[in-house]
Amino acid sequence: MAAEHQVSAQTVIRVEGLRTQFGSNVIHDGLDLEVLSGEIMGIVGGSGTGKSVLLRTIVGLIRPASGRIDLLGTDVVGCSESERTRVLSRAGVLFQDGALFSSMTVAQNIMVPLAEHTDLAPALREEIAELKINMVGLPLDAANKFPSELSGGMRKRAGLARALALDPEILFLDEPTAGLDPIGADRFDRLVKGLRDALGLTVVMVTHDLDSLNAICDRIAVLLDKRIRVGTMQDHMHDDHPWLREYFHGPRARAARHTDAATEMG
Repeated sequence: MAAEHQVSAQTVIRVEGLRTQFGSNVIHDGLDLEVLSGEIMGIVGGSGTGKSVLLRTIVGLIRPASGRIDLLGTDVVGCSESERTRVLSRAGVLFQDGALFSSMTVAQNIMVPLAEHTDLAPALREEIAELKINMVGLPLDAANKFPSELSGGMRKRAGLARALALDPEILFLDEPTAGLDPIGADRFDRLVKGLRDALGLTVVMVTHDLDSLNAICDRIAVLLDKRIRVGTMQDHMHDDHPWLREYFHGPRARAARHTDAATEMG
């Protein structure tokens, strides 16, 4: 089980009264969320509750109907475009399956944000790309490969390397272990936790993977009834809401807890 978060930590993401909707379809209504510096926050919820929509709204890809989103002390909904770009450059995003540019090599993908947000010389950008490739556990020869030449797990690591290109303070992950076998998913979880610990990152992770929630998340935000409930795994296990009981007490949850307990004993 992940260690409890530090309650005295600084709030780096604050969402207040968020309402997101597409036409007449309201996804979130009056949603509040705070994420603390240095924690790994998991986001879960049933199908259609807007997990990925919430992540994309926080990073500025979807504009909310109303509400406030403070990212690293800046209101990213009400600020200017240039200010929003500056703040968002301090965050990295890993979308599902890496979302790499298929016509570029891994190294070229990693250098895209460096070219957009810095005036570094090409040679230095190449050095940084190699550093990030090594940081996520990819072999150096992956630098010159195209996404189609990589396995699913390697593509996710390459996408993670690109998300880390600008040395972000916050890392957003959208279903990072989806499609991976259990061994690959466990290795990716350990990589994320190790990077958090080594780099002092704050991580916000949309996932349905109970093993990930149990292994590395300090707190879990659950989307329910267009709003959100935040707590530890133990908090949610003692909640009487029907969806929470089914999710956190079902056979998959019991298996995840059993695996975690066996790991700690070993």
